[in-house]
Amino acid sequence: MPKRSALVDTRVIYCGDCLDRLQTLPDHCVDLIYIDPPFNSNRNYEVFWGETKEKRSFADRHASTQAYIEYMRPRCVELARVLKPSGSFYYHCDWHASHYVKVMLDQILGENNFQNEVIWRRSSSPHNDPKRYGANHDTLLFYTGGKQWTWTPQYLPLSEDYVTSTFRYQDPNGRRYRLQELTANKPGGDVSYEWKGVKPPAGRYWAYSKENMEKFEREGIIHYSKTGFPRYKQYLDESPGVPLQTFWDDIANATGNERLGYPTQKPLALLERIIRASSNENDVVLDAFCGCGTALVAAQLLKRQWIGIDISPTACRVMAKRLRDVCHISEDEALWKAGRGFVVRDLPRSEDQLRKLPPFEFENWAVIALGGIPNKVQVGDMGIDGRIYPVSSVPAHASQKDPAFDFMDVWYPIQVKQKDKAGRPDVDSFEAVMTRTDRTKGFFVAFAFSSDAMREIDAFFRKSGKVIIPLTVKEILEEQLATKLA
Repeated sequence: MPKRSALVDTRVIYCGDCLDRLQTLPDHCVDLIYIDPPFNSNRNYEVFWGETKEKRSFADRHASTQAYIEYMRPRCVELARVLKPSGSFYYHCDWHASHYVKVMLDQILGENNFQNEVIWRRSSSPHNDPKRYGANHDTLLFYTGGKQWTWTPQYLPLSEDYVTSTFRYQDPNGRRYRLQELTANKPGGDVSYEWKGVKPPAGRYWAYSKENMEKFEREGIIHYSKTGFPRYKQYLDESPGVPLQTFWDDIANATGNERLGYPTQKPLALLERIIRASSNENDVVLDAFCGCGTALVAAQLLKRQWIGIDISPTACRVMAKRLRDVCHISEDEALWKAGRGFVVRDLPRSEDQLRKLPPFEFENWAVIALGGIPNKVQVGDMGIDGRIYPVSSVPAHASQKDPAFDFMDVWYPIQVKQKDKAGRPDVDSFEAVMTRTDRTKGFFVAFAFSSDAMREIDAFFRKSGKVIIPLTVKEILEEQLATKLA
């Protein structure tokens, strides 16, 4: 487990606007900041599971690039304040606003602290954008807090063609090597000596002292030409690879088991690269728009401290589950105080807070609180807001062809109504869903239920044998679920 920071609480996920939370952090307490703010965030950012809904909502919420920059500017000012002088800042964005964002960051962090514009190709598959070039890359704007910063060079493997053409020599034991010069333009100490009867060409000098040359000779890493001129052997197995450049096309978008359905999810390998390059073990990594928590997972796996902030309660619960499942650390106050677990702070804890959530956020909160999976789209869902897959639904022997679908028919529907009192018409609609999908059990969440609704639930069971379990928000908040979820 990484060593705790002395400056700030770490391994904490904060639910809320990052502007409010950042203002509580001390100056210069963070070593690495990575943010991937949604372009159309505009004050009330919500998690939308499903590309169509996300894009439609973004179009409704965000009036202009200027509004986006005005939203981000005070947050970036606070991020710059908490960044250490030796720290690094990565702003992940796309073509919508990257140029405007750079101008803003030049003003806040200083244009002399701008280090790189990194282009990340998201997918090897081409995009077909009508009447324009396919947009298939994101931009990472890399700044530092000062003139000296943490840096660990990253490398890519050498290509086969490069190895064949460059490492053309082999030792008797099969080790491949290439030849490097042992001379230099400028003298440095006693470097004009004669070596094995040979002197450097006119205007050049030995690049190493005589003592170092003798050391190379003992180690067998000097190659002599037919004329007896020495050159240095650089072995292939000692080469770190090709220094990473500013065009990254070797990491694709998250796929397979890594994919959570979060619309702007970034691949774990991308965040691991950034964290390896710009931080050391036990350094503090901050993601102030952490979504499904990829940066936090990468930081935990690489033994860094971390802080996550997101305004979405759904995102906070998703990333907490991901930390538990992927990193195998516990969400536990006592363990966190002992330096081992993590905690989530400031989630909605009252019925009044939950009443104020946007409807889709409320639905996600309720489904995830029950241990279910929210629907990724809100169109064609047959009136179902989420599904619970019981442990018994996992097959003992999954098919080799596509095990993901082996138990898809063993699930219970969840219906969520953000209303003070669900009535009989609401229950009638859910009964129709359960009948149509042939479910034996379903869960219905509301703040309360009318007496007519409760009588209808009882009558439906006596008539069909199908069970509807009514759950109030209060019962969920007070975690009175064990018996009802059995």
